[in-house]
Amino acid sequence: MRSKLPHVGTTIFTVMTRMAQQYHAINLSQGFPDFDCPAELRERVSFYLNSRRNQYAPMTGVPELRQQIALKLTLLYGCNLDADQEITVTSGATEALFDAIQATVDRDDEVIMFDPSYDSYDPAVRLAGGIPVHLQLQQPDYHIDWQQVADRINDRTRLIIINSPHNPSGSVLSKSDLDTLASLIRDRDIYVLSDEVYEHMVFDGGQHESVLRHAQLREKSFAVFSFGKTYHATGWKMAFCAAPAAMTAEFRKVHQFVTFTSTSFLQYAIADFLRDCPQHHLELPSFYQQKRDYFCELIRDSRFDFTPSAGTYFQCVDYGQISDLDDVSFVNWMTQQKGVAAIPLSAFYESPPDSRVIRFCFCKDNSTLEQAAEILRLL
Repeated sequence: MRSKLPHVGTTIFTVMTRMAQQYHAINLSQGFPDFDCPAELRERVSFYLNSRRNQYAPMTGVPELRQQIALKLTLLYGCNLDADQEITVTSGATEALFDAIQATVDRDDEVIMFDPSYDSYDPAVRLAGGIPVHLQLQQPDYHIDWQQVADRINDRTRLIIINSPHNPSGSVLSKSDLDTLASLIRDRDIYVLSDEVYEHMVFDGGQHESVLRHAQLREKSFAVFSFGKTYHATGWKMAFCAAPAAMTAEFRKVHQFVTFTSTSFLQYAIADFLRDCPQHHLELPSFYQQKRDYFCELIRDSRFDFTPSAGTYFQCVDYGQISDLDDVSFVNWMTQQKGVAAIPLSAFYESPPDSRVIRFCFCKDNSTLEQAAEILRLL
């Protein structure tokens, strides 16, 4: 049959995890923890699973969860959102990103995204009939060249996708970045899709600058967040999108025909955990900074070159002192011959630069990081 995505293959995350399993390698590629979610949360899940909360939840998400989300966003970002009209629970952040793009982008609309970019953005834009416009983040710190953005905006620009903390680079947008973005789209029919799934992983005393904290951007943005990332439960595929009421109404028109609703007993459990255990997300920056610092110290004497990431649970490294192989060949060799799996950064580019950079995931038990580092130090 005719393909609607002829140039899209199997996602690199699936490829590398499958390879890690096949070769019994330590999997520092796909971004999921090898430790469990909090015991208190698992207890709440068990409670609601056995309390007959197993039928359809409301399409928008259970009211108790949406109310707790609204309260959390008010406390963190100083915004007062309507839980009924401005917050929607989704089956994972990828679904929320897809819904927002389908709700916003028409045929031949242009969508600006920044490479290296998460691999779901481009296909979702193409499926909407839109035109992806890939601009490259500036190395070595992966910052946005706002003059380049200004030069690329035109009357067909409909949406700008930002991601902070940024996967895969670990860079973080500043308030100045958001101010500049706001000035560029002021008085234009341009919206923002802000991927903030790593909101609680900003290090070294930094602060996550959400579009919800920015008065002007808040009125033109879809903000996407992930419970799976925050609660070490990526397999649950639980997330939410916050947006102004009119934008949310269009978002929900798509959402209802993509997944309609998300797992009911998980929503009730997360609502309780949000209410009773806010210390979990408040302490998460420190938790993951310790992981970052430990992993970086373990590989400091290796031949990898790196600057500790500013956010997320990913660490990019340059392997140029180790090999001249391209990044795909290098991670294949490292997985198959040395027993550690990583992600090649070229998978996140439309036109990859001539660089030797790969991404490790450090959301692992310390023992896992130690075993991997013992191998990596010998490369």
